[in-house]
Amino acid sequence: MNLAQFPRKRYTYGNTPIEYLPHFSKALGDVVNIYIKRDDLLGLTAGGNKTRKLEFLMADALQKGADTIITCGAVQSNHCRLTLAAAVKEGLACHLVLEERVKNSYNKDANGNNFLYRLLGADGYKVVDGGSDMMQAMEELAEELKSCGKRPYIIPGGGSNEIGALGYVSCAQEIMGQMFEQGLTFDSLVCASGSAGTHAGLLVGMEGNRMEMPIVGISVNRKKDVQEKVVHGLTQKLIKKLNLNFEIAKSKVTVFDDYVGDGYSLPTKAMVEAVNMLAKTEGILLDPVYTGKAMSGFIDLIRKGYFAQGSDVLFLHTGGSPALYSYTEVINGNTLEWNNR
Repeated sequence: MNLAQFPRKRYTYGNTPIEYLPHFSKALGDVVNIYIKRDDLLGLTAGGNKTRKLEFLMADALQKGADTIITCGAVQSNHCRLTLAAAVKEGLACHLVLEERVKNSYNKDANGNNFLYRLLGADGYKVVDGGSDMMQAMEELAEELKSCGKRPYIIPGGGSNEIGALGYVSCAQEIMGQMFEQGLTFDSLVCASGSAGTHAGLLVGMEGNRMEMPIVGISVNRKKDVQEKVVHGLTQKLIKKLNLNFEIAKSKVTVFDDYVGDGYSLPTKAMVEAVNMLAKTEGILLDPVYTGKAMSGFIDLIRKGYFAQGSDVLFLHTGGSPALYSYTEVINGNTLEWNNR
């Protein structure tokens, strides 16, 4: 696959590391050998998987002459943080449309990513109710900005369209190169599955390079059937974008929806266990919304025998640790109302 045909801005120098997690593996009974791909160490402010997507999205925006970026996300959105950071780096204005997915959860003085929006200097915020049509809200804002002489470029939530997903086609190629260089073979890859760009990009990247590696997505927001349909639909758009001559079978899109809990961003007891366990065994921080829930699913699947004894499994760390600082009471165990998982 020729990714060089697409404009790209580089925000990370070199590959993110793949690390073996011996103490974490031991804590789970040494049933499988657990490795982690550290995409939390990607470039831009505090890193995370959106950086890979933004390399292609920001390049497209600049090529089209944009002077203003509009994007959306939840009130503690990693994507909004990183999009804002990329806009600052490129000298562009940036407006955020924030969805209050949990009623009354927006606090302009909150810590975590919300603090970083202020520190990085977002040019404008618009807070909308949960369940709002986010694309419509961004398009309305774009029209307002155009009337003021601006040239806005809309980036969808999570950066998850066929342009942004190119970042994880690239990541798949990066992983394969590291496997060759380090003499590694992975039996499965586990990742959080949310806005779908990461999951879909990995599927297309692996399939396009004839790498038979099952990808297990842990949903952080949607039911299994809905999420599988969203991921598969994006693989089709991505394949068309790349002008490839194959399809991803629906059966290759694997999603588990057992670890969402009461809803997106709402804590679960299993998430808190996962965050604590990885921090205390390997000194690596997960986030409470995406990687914490994805890791809780990974842990549960290991305990249930989903992965073969002795297999080598790679967990993709998609970042997001700044959100921890708005969940300190939950992570410290001071909140008594837990999900039953």
